[in-house]
Amino acid sequence: MSPNTHDNLSASLEDYLEAIYHLSAEDRAARSKDIAQRLKVSRASVTGALRSLSSKGLVHYQPYGGIRLTEKGRQLAGRVARKHAILTRFFADVLGVDAALSHEAACRAEHSLCPEITPRLTAFVDFITQTQGDETTIVQQFQQHWKSISENEKGGR
Repeated sequence: MSPNTHDNLSASLEDYLEAIYHLSAEDRAARSKDIAQRLKVSRASVTGALRSLSSKGLVHYQPYGGIRLTEKGRQLAGRVARKHAILTRFFADVLGVDAALSHEAACRAEHSLCPEITPRLTAFVDFITQTQGDETTIVQQFQQHWKSISENEKGGR
């Protein structure tokens, strides 16, 4: 994975943008203590990240005030959030991975997924989760196949 992602943002800064995006959707303006709590980081780390994001024109930030995304920040954060959502859906709904592990894996993978792949992955997940003629989905068929492989591996030990 490249250490820098979109607009020369580290994965960490993308995580901050995504957190602000979700928090501001809930309350209109994010607060640094809520960002720290959501990302499980110190308030000092949040302050450093906010200064960096502000210098890049991605957030409006004043110490002790609410944090708001700029239009550019909102667009970038929205792209990160959409990648996270589709990856989580792919891991959980298609591969059958449990929700917590799917979320964790999506957090790591979203930073390396290029923007050209996201719409194709979305279309793929939509396609394979549609009911086929026999009222089953390709996903159900795959998950049954995976279950049989897993059971055979356990039995062969």
